[in-house]
Amino acid sequence: MTGADAKEREYRYGRDREMARGASRVEAISDGIFAVVLTVMAVELLQYGPARAAGKELPDALTQAWPSYLAYVITFAIVGHIWLAHHNMWRYVVRVDQTLLVFNLLLLLFVAAIPFSADLLSDNLRSGVTEQRLTAVIYVGTLLGEDLFFNLSWWWARRRRLLHPDLDPRLARAVARRLMLRPLLYLVAFAFVSVDPILSLVLYLAFVGLYLIRGPGNLPRSSNAE
Repeated sequence: MTGADAKEREYRYGRDREMARGASRVEAISDGIFAVVLTVMAVELLQYGPARAAGKELPDALTQAWPSYLAYVITFAIVGHIWLAHHNMWRYVVRVDQTLLVFNLLLLLFVAAIPFSADLLSDNLRSGVTEQRLTAVIYVGTLLGEDLFFNLSWWWARRRRLLHPDLDPRLARAVARRLMLRPLLYLVAFAFVSVDPILSLVLYLAFVGLYLIRGPGNLPRSSNAE
């Protein structure tokens, strides 16, 4: 037996022998899925175009389809906000591990389901109370599922030291607090479904607007931002 064969037989698996990887491929596939989701939403909107409403005047056709347009605008804003938050978060991630990859995939699973839940919602905004509540549950459940794995991703990246070593721990904690507030706001909006489904949707949009105000973890206004 040669020395090389002996070393091969003595090999024992160790985690320290695994090669680390940067976050570039994770960001690439995530951006691709966000782009597809936003495109699918726009394509879905085409089926509610006024040209399909034969025999109706344009104002009447537009008025008839307003639930679909409202759900599209609000959901596009929500998905756009999720992409902004994802973009901001991942610029701090310098390494990934298997668990972080799984959390990100599960986050994307819920993001990819958002057009389905938005389509259900727009179809049932003017239905009975039971249908409205069921579709509202599916809608907020999709958003909360995305939020759960978003928060888990940030928590895990901090815990496993996958973030940039120069990141101020106080900033990391502030970002975590801001992320944990979002599902609470979604639940507040959902609570208004029994009062008025339209008001509930408008609250979703208002809460997204709050997050557009610059806060911890967002890109700086400086022209020196990378």
